[in-house]
Amino acid sequence: MIQIPSSFPPFSLSRLLNTVFQPDGGEKICVLIDLPDPREIFDFHFLNNPSLDIQHYAHDVIYQGLKNGTNKELGLQGGELYAYQVTGGSNLDLPDQAWTPDRRSVSLERDVYPHYDLILCVSTFSATAPLTASAKKFGFRGATMHGMNQIILDTGLSVNYEEVSAEAEKLRLGLTKADWVEIDFKTEGTTYTLRLILNGQEAQKSHGLCRGKKPDVANLPAGEVYFVPEGASGHFPMKYEDGTLGLMKVDNGRIVNVSLLKGSLQTISDHQNKIIGDPVTGEIGELGFGTQLLPFSGRDIQDEKVRGTIHVATGRSDHLGGPLTPDKFVHAKNATHDDILFAPHKTPEIQVPQVRMLRDGKVEILIENYEPAAYLNALVKA
Repeated sequence: MIQIPSSFPPFSLSRLLNTVFQPDGGEKICVLIDLPDPREIFDFHFLNNPSLDIQHYAHDVIYQGLKNGTNKELGLQGGELYAYQVTGGSNLDLPDQAWTPDRRSVSLERDVYPHYDLILCVSTFSATAPLTASAKKFGFRGATMHGMNQIILDTGLSVNYEEVSAEAEKLRLGLTKADWVEIDFKTEGTTYTLRLILNGQEAQKSHGLCRGKKPDVANLPAGEVYFVPEGASGHFPMKYEDGTLGLMKVDNGRIVNVSLLKGSLQTISDHQNKIIGDPVTGEIGELGFGTQLLPFSGRDIQDEKVRGTIHVATGRSDHLGGPLTPDKFVHAKNATHDDILFAPHKTPEIQVPQVRMLRDGKVEILIENYEPAAYLNALVKA
């Protein structure tokens, strides 16, 4: 069993931003948060609401950190805070209207995106896809850190991203140009297999470095090798937020049917109706492997980066280089990118006996029972 480090360096905002962005000095930076009522940012009123813990971290650690030394240390300017309406879904497009602590209404596209070099987003739901699209349009760089909590600060945001990037590259090189990946799942006494067709495509990595002048957005914590599958078939189980277990039937790269394994039939019916009414919501848009040795945080943003876990995602894939853009959904509210994480702490009802790939005419075992197999471990040690 791989041992997680017993200690990590203390969190340093300056070190994190310097490593991720390597700023030249003079760049203008700002912070975005989401709020159920964005006007709660007026006079920082949201700080009176203890349920908004993510936004508290954004204020106390990121916003105040910039004001109290990081800006000066890195030669950055600005540090303003803006709030937009919670989108309600992972990677949905952001509303254009935002608000400031001094009660001003601003347009993200007119007043924010064109005027900042670096944009940090600490939010409830991931904003990586829409901010990546906006970065390409307006020319900024950024980082998304949704779901921030203390464990993430103390571990996933405190690691050395030079080392994370180097390890991710070693794993990427060992997975790239695979023909397919098969995942075996076992739940309720039955084994199912999902095959994801990769057709020799170049693997990509989320490694935390967002340097140079090229517009880009890093998703932090980082540490992942991923593909946008060109096809998929088979079956896989999925655990819903209410604990229901459903079985997804996949054909031609999409979930085409959902059946009940255990739990609420209404939950299954709602998902089935969504797929019928908006078929691209079931499209398999990502296959991802974690690369880091981190503790589980209870937030998928970090937990999917843990080596030995695997995730598939449905929906929007344009931010990963895939073809599925928001305009291809029947309803804008469905244009999400939803990661489905398989990890021992989150899906104990679902075992993953084996994950394997075909590459260069040879089948390699990658993961067994949520532990990286010898092939993956050898890549990191090389």
